Amino acid sequence: MSRNEIIRTLKRCVLSVSVVLITLGAVSTAHAAALAGVSFPDQAMVGGRAVVLNGLGLRTATMLKVKVYVIGLYLEDKSNDPQAIIASSDNKRIAMQFVRDVSADKLRDGWSTAFQDNARDVAVIKDQIAQFNASMRDVQEGDRIVLDLSGDKVDVLINDSRIDSIAGKAFQQAVLSIWLGRKPPNEALKQGILGD
Repeated sequence: MSRNEIIRTLKRCVLSVSVVLITLGAVSTAHAAALAGVSFPDQAMVGGRAVVLNGLGLRTATMLKVKVYVIGLYLEDKSNDPQAIIASSDNKRIAMQFVRDVSADKLRDGWSTAFQDNARDVAVIKDQIAQFNASMRDVQEGDRIVLDLSGDKVDVLINDSRIDSIAGKAFQQAVLSIWLGRKPPNEALKQGILGD
């Protein structure tokens, strides 16, 4: 094989590899959803099962309409029925990426109010709510809090580090009701994560 033939063969190989890499890049970009400049993958694994992105929502502070976080709801099977999602025993994920800094105290206050507004019987899950609130940390813009619901527990992860695991089916349902219950943080967020 002459030197020119070797060079031509190498160029073809480099071109083929480049085409494959560009194609893979386009495919991975196509398999992500975004809202307010925040991207979420279309799929995740929770408790050894695949879950798919059901929808995205934007949490805004009520008074000033300040953006707080983008949330993604992941389900084993897509659904736009909030009561069916809350009642389902399938694995789920709630992923929140913060677009502003929020202190742990503000998170705890927000969760406590949300549980009061949406949970069926707060007295029954008060210990789990206290444990959940204790797992909160100050978050900065770009940080992610992920809640994985599988079996009868809620795993709390902050920036991919598992912080705590809170047991109880009633607590799982109360967590989901924060965003899917009668008084979500804002109605557009609820509709967004339901895929509407």
